[in-house]
Parts: sequence; structure tokens; C-alpha cells
Amino acid sequence: MTLEDEARRLDETDPLPTLRGEFLVPPAPGGPHAEAAYFAGNSLGLQPRSAAGLLREELDDWARLAVEAHTQGRRPWVAYHELLRGPAARLVGALPHEVVAMNSLTVNLHLMMASFYRPAGTRTRIVIEDAAFPSDSYAVASQAVHHGLDPAATVVRLRPRDGEDALRTEDVLAFLDREGGTVALVLLGGVNYLTGQLMDMAAITKAGRAAGAVVGWDLAHAAGNVPLRLHDWDVDFAAWCTYKYLNGGPGAVAGCFVHERHVRDASVPKLAGWWGTDPAVRFRMDPDIAPPASADAWQLSNPPIMALAPVLASLEIFDRVGMDALRAKSGRLTGYLADRLAGIGAEVVTPSDPSARGAQLSVRVADAGGLVRRLAEAHGVVADAREPDVVRLAPVPLYCTFHDCHRAAAALADLL
Repeated sequence: MTLEDEARRLDETDPLPTLRGEFLVPPAPGGPHAEAAYFAGNSLGLQPRSAAGLLREELDDWARLAVEAHTQGRRPWVAYHELLRGPAARLVGALPHEVVAMNSLTVNLHLMMASFYRPAGTRTRIVIEDAAFPSDSYAVASQAVHHGLDPAATVVRLRPRDGEDALRTEDVLAFLDREGGTVALVLLGGVNYLTGQLMDMAAITKAGRAAGAVVGWDLAHAAGNVPLRLHDWDVDFAAWCTYKYLNGGPGAVAGCFVHERHVRDASVPKLAGWWGTDPAVRFRMDPDIAPPASADAWQLSNPPIMALAPVLASLEIFDRVGMDALRAKSGRLTGYLADRLAGIGAEVVTPSDPSARGAQLSVRVADAGGLVRRLAEAHGVVADAREPDVVRLAPVPLYCTFHDCHRAAAALADLL
């Protein structure tokens, strides 16, 4: 049996049959195959086939009803974001009133920090990982400046040990035990965008809160990738985008979590807007806000319906399949690809422990950008590069197959 035959056999016998048919897979940009082997879902997920139908229905309601679609549409717009509440809560392990679909990821992080980053006395520092996504670095630095602090002294960037690529959980915990009294906020990525490392969110949250800090998580690469238990882990807040593993479309409306101990605390300061007042009194147009005891209190404006519809389409798939089943298949796909990459001598910087990674393997290579172009043009394998030397491959379990993983490994063997 050839390696390709083995990959096809694994696809035929896997406990979770592929859902590839529910997504629009782009044509291969080159090579012998008709469809791309798409490994860039950690950058932009594929379009669910059901998304176009939902969008057409909203456009039709707009055409037929105009403003009356807010209350008379088949999915009334005035409460549209509430359709996402249950599926999003189940996705991230939250209570329904702890989540809300709104804004974009970095806007939500700023709104959360406006409420929960409250530097005082010697407790002023913000802890992030050194390889944080640039937007997070910019956001926390600007928050320090906003509070009259020096970002260089305020923002702590935790680095892996010399010669290692991933942060060790014990080193994060040791830092919090040693210097936690100076930390106002811990804000790490649940899955690191560069290395694909899955952080031990439960342990770090517990340690951060024990040290007296607020603990928030950027779940851009974790939501829809790994199971989450935000409520049970006692996370203070979290935010995520929906255009990566969640397949909501470019620039799709993001998600936000606020633990119920905060949503029920009226004294928590927050920036306010019209959509953050109780919907029962919203149209009285009162000058004073009456926020509900839910994450909805952090909303500012009415959500963009056309940007929510594709997210709803994708969440319906996640709700039907379940994160546990997807995580199990993700482990099988990623493990298979890791074994194939090891067989060709590729340097994988993602942790080898399956429990410490999601659906991503990052490979260190020279000329990452050039290699990604050659993968696409010669083999129809779509990945992405993070300069100068990392190629990221995301075997997303909703639509990637073992045969896709075979194609990626064979292509890398040819080009490396």
C-alpha cells in the first residue's frame, strides 16, 4: 500500500466522516489536483455552503421589509445577535448570558481592558507572551499609555527558555508566583498564532487569579480549534475572532466572554453605547443607560446583520458536530501530518505533545514566503508564511482530510 493509498484508507475509515462537502473548497492554484489542499484555515476559514442562503434571506428581508425587518423579518434584526448566543456559549464553555457577538477582536479586547485593566499602586503590569500577535502587543502598550504608564516598564513579555520555541507552563506559573503582586492583567493567547502551542488555560488562570490579577484570553486561534471551559476555568474575560477556525468570513463579527460574576456586578466600569442598554427599555430613548446583567451590557452599537449571517451558518455546523468530536479528529489529522513531517526531516516548532497543540503545525524553513508560493503553484497546497522562517499548516478537521495531509507532506518532501 502506498502512502497515498494509506491516507485515502484513513479517510474512508475515520470515525468522523469529513464535512468537506459542507464547505466551498477553492480550486488548486497549481499542481495535478482539482481542489486545493487548504491548510490556511487558521488565517481564513472556508465558506460554509449554507452561508450564501442565509445572506440571501437577509437581503430579501431588507428588500421586502426595509426597516420593518428589524421586527418582522424571518430572523428579526433587533435581536439577531441573540441567535448566536447559545451556540457560541456551547462552543467556548460558557453560560449563555456570559457571551455576546459584537465588534472585532481587538475592539473587544480594548473594551475588556477598559473594564478590567485597573492599574493601581504597584500592581500595574500586563503579562503577554513574547510571540503575541502584533495587535495584542499594540493594544496592551496603548492601554499602558492611556493610563499614563510607560509600556516598556508595564508590559511583561514572557519568553521561552533559550533554545526552545514554546513557553513552559511551569515558567508562567513560577513568574506569577514570584511577581504576581505587580501584575494587574494576564492576557495571553489561548493558542499561539506562530507556534500553534495550546496554553494550559486552566492552570494559568488559576495561578493568575490567585496572585490577585485579572486573567483574560485572546482566543483568536483557540475558538473552534480546541474545547474551551471558560466559565469553569474562572476566566475573567476572553475575546475571539470568527473568521479563522470559525469560518465566519473576512472581517466577521467577533465574540466576547465576560464571567457571570462580572456581568452581575453593576459596579464594573464599562464604555457604553445604545445597544448596551436593556432591550426592554432601549426604545424609550432614556438618557441614562440601564445595562442588563449579561455580556450584552458591553455592546456599543447594533450589529451588522450581513456580517453575522455567515457566522450563524458556521456555528450551526459546530453545534451539530460538537467540539469534542472535532478535537478528536483534529488530533488524528495533526498527528498523522506530524508523523509524515518527521519522516522527511522537517523542523516542526509546534509542541510534539498532542495535548499542547491544536490543529496547527509550524515548520521552520528558509524563505518561508517563497516556499508557500511554491507549495501552491506546484502542488496546490495552500498554507501561509510568517516571516522570516515559519510556514504554518492547519489541518482543520471540518474540511481537511488525511489525503490533504499526504499532499502537504509529499509537497514539502519534494520542495525541501
